[in-house]
Amino acid sequence: MPRLPVALAACLMLLPVTAPADTVPGSQAEITMSFAPVVKAATPAVVNIYATVVVQRRETPFAGDPFFEQFFQDFGRVTPRVQNSLGSGVIVSPEGIVVSNYHVVGQATEIRVELSDRREYRAHVLLADEQADLAVLQLEGAADLPSLLLRNSDDLEVGDLVLAIGNPFGVGQTVSSGIVSGLGRSSLAVGGGRSYFVQTDAAINPGNSGGALVDMKGQLVGINTAIVTKGGGSNGIGFAIPANLVRNFIDQAKAGETRFKRPWAGVTGQAMDSAMAEALGLPRPEGVVLSALHPDSPFRAAGLEVGDIILSVDGEATDTPQGVMFRLAALGVGREITVDYLHRGEARQARVALVAPPDSPPREAVTLGESSVLQGLEVARINPAVLDELELSDSPTDGVIVTNAEGLAARTGLRPGDVLRTINGEAVKVPGDVMRLTAPGPRRWGIEVQRGGQQLLLRFRI
Repeated sequence: MPRLPVALAACLMLLPVTAPADTVPGSQAEITMSFAPVVKAATPAVVNIYATVVVQRRETPFAGDPFFEQFFQDFGRVTPRVQNSLGSGVIVSPEGIVVSNYHVVGQATEIRVELSDRREYRAHVLLADEQADLAVLQLEGAADLPSLLLRNSDDLEVGDLVLAIGNPFGVGQTVSSGIVSGLGRSSLAVGGGRSYFVQTDAAINPGNSGGALVDMKGQLVGINTAIVTKGGGSNGIGFAIPANLVRNFIDQAKAGETRFKRPWAGVTGQAMDSAMAEALGLPRPEGVVLSALHPDSPFRAAGLEVGDIILSVDGEATDTPQGVMFRLAALGVGREITVDYLHRGEARQARVALVAPPDSPPREAVTLGESSVLQGLEVARINPAVLDELELSDSPTDGVIVTNAEGLAARTGLRPGDVLRTINGEAVKVPGDVMRLTAPGPRRWGIEVQRGGQQLLLRFRI
């Protein structure tokens, strides 16, 4: 379970729940009511997952070195190692469709699923996405299994009762209770900057990852995925992936998709703060201020401009860029939605088409062969589709980007996502420039790249 300073264990997440009635218990009988009926209905659909991953590790004296390791990736003896992981999952279809976390099964070579009644099935991944930390599995040979219905997670409220069900520390199926502590949590170092979670105080521990967060009707409100902890155990701050995003994953998996498709916004924005609200003459800070729009952005096509403030997406208020991205991902490609926004203080409404990232300008992909000093390098022009495939959300909008690096190219230190700026001092503007500038000749080479927010110069001799 990965840990950060205040360790964000990307292993367990909870989702909000709702009580049958929004009232305080009015009698001793109501106070002593049991969760047992909900537990009996929900636990048969929560499973234990045992995943095996075979990792090919190269033994090198520079392993772990922050600088030299990248230059000696292809040196040393390769040794296969078996890693086992334990997690949980939720059956969402009688035909054996199971939802879990990517970090539990995303890279697994073998997956075994055990039901609460001890039946076991082998499973394979239908659809997995590392950024969302979600994976959809198919149990092999399964039929007529207990399953959970998904609730509309937008209906959750802080204070709603929820139950977290999973297999913490491998002790066996366990149920813990709590409330929804917060909604729309997005300031977490998980999810590739697209995190948007339900927070709960129900006890979550390693092994709960991929388990269910259910409401008092036994409906699935989220998939447990992360905790904040100082010592590795539950401190009462857990996070779950909302059911509305999970639903879109399931729909795409059933439709045969092998890669999760997110709508493309083509916008950059920031959350409104008090200083900005005051400067704009607004009574209070709300919404997301647009700071840039791609020329092909569907929001631009709908009439939005830089400086406009998005207030809601499809009727749901949004106060963070992550919230906007979550709403779009949960709705899916191919729909048309209503966006409420402010334009120079005037309330407006627009209809925005949810589209896939466009593959324009043409990527003009190039793979360098034996005639190049960067043999094994694959590059393409930057466009929204390429950035989406590389799972990059913070990159330049033009230039040439590395899509794969093997062999000699990998030994120079180049890696997917690097944006090439110059080769031996000459500017790189299109993929064809890379092929032309890497023809054999000079013995000394220098390549300027942009990696994330850093400018790097890679030097080598041949």
